[in-house]
Amino acid sequence: MTTLSPELEEHRRALVGLGYRMLGSLADAEDVAQEALLRLHQAADPPGRPRAWLVRVATRLCLDRLRELRRRREAYVGEWLPDLLVAEDPSEEVALADALSVALLVVLESLSPAERAAFILHDVFGYGYDELAAALDRGEPACRQLVSRARRRLDERRARFEPDAGRRAAVAHAFMQAASEGEMAPLVALLTDDVVLRADSAGRRPAPRRALHGPEQVSRFLLGVGRKGGRHATFSLLTVNGTPGFLATIDGEPDSIYGFDVADGRIAAIHVVREPDKVRAALARLP
Repeated sequence: MTTLSPELEEHRRALVGLGYRMLGSLADAEDVAQEALLRLHQAADPPGRPRAWLVRVATRLCLDRLRELRRRREAYVGEWLPDLLVAEDPSEEVALADALSVALLVVLESLSPAERAAFILHDVFGYGYDELAAALDRGEPACRQLVSRARRRLDERRARFEPDAGRRAAVAHAFMQAASEGEMAPLVALLTDDVVLRADSAGRRPAPRRALHGPEQVSRFLLGVGRKGGRHATFSLLTVNGTPGFLATIDGEPDSIYGFDVADGRIAAIHVVREPDKVRAALARLP
């Protein structure tokens, strides 16, 4: 792999961050970043502001790829969840918890590609409406409308969030303990009345094809995963996209990664990735 200069490496990291938020796929985000940097290298007339030029190119590449990805996801078996960013260091929570949470990435899927791009560029990366206009090839008034619509839709569906990292970690630890003991009542007590669980397995491992709602339905699924066939399940804490979570290992093999949205001291949403390739890829990125 070619070693990039510090400036280009900084650009690359920013482009991967943009691509991941746009596409929910790290592999696709890295492809977009690589293609944008290649185009910069091949440009006959190097731009005076390379970062702005790269963001514009990467945004358009993401919009093209997002339309293709959405067609594929329509045929996806069961629920689709984005690639997970996992870490063993809980200090990474604060930096990632808001802008990269699984909950936000799931809600972003409800936006049109243009709304998604406008919101990410403006509200996450802090780009002005003039820069949005250049990146999206639209007028500034149209870009303002895109951002406004995106914010309104996100506000309608945005998950509740516990701002205290210590409380989030304590709830996740209590949940992991309850899951390891295999008792339903302690699990139910840790869930909000309107808790929702989404599980991504692509049909390769048992998982509900649609979101589960309510503490009892969610608890039954969680307990059933470990009990199926008398298998032995163990759990270890992780940070998942900046929020507490854990890895479930069954009979010595990594089985699934759980991320949580915590609100008011209880778990309001659970995101479970059981798709084997996604689990392996997430764990491979651990230091």
